[in-house]
Amino acid sequence: MAIEIERKFLVDYNKWQAADKPVGSKLKQGYIVDDENRTVRLRIAGTAAHLTFKTGTTGITRNEYEYEIPADDAAELFTQFVKTSLEKTRYCLTHDNKLWEVDVFEGDNEGLIVAEIELDSEDEPFMLPPWVGQEVSGDTRYYNSSLSVKPFKSW
Repeated sequence: MAIEIERKFLVDYNKWQAADKPVGSKLKQGYIVDDENRTVRLRIAGTAAHLTFKTGTTGITRNEYEYEIPADDAAELFTQFVKTSLEKTRYCLTHDNKLWEVDVFEGDNEGLIVAEIELDSEDEPFMLPPWVGQEVSGDTRYYNSSLSVKPFKSW
């Protein structure tokens, strides 16, 4: 069983714009199943595609199972099974020896930038990068699956 322990933070737009960052990757995510106890997500990033199963979150922890699938299959599944979707650009950066994934959302979620860090335990210490702001780990509005249903611009 794979366990995901993740914390989420809003990103300060101006500090993020000034930050030194790598080239981002365009992601298209669709949700096949999305309720409070489970999520089935399809993600396409260029020629790579993944199908991910997640259980409901307890605190900042949940079970996660991710499988690479052929890109052609993913494109077909996206059109046949996806109920809701979103698009974003993801930037992967290391700060204080920890990987941070920063998502700059597009479309109806434009204006929202969220940083995530995966941890080995819920109480693992880490340093915040200078562009990180308010923590939103427990706010379900910031879950990607929620953003695909009720976008940021509609709040």
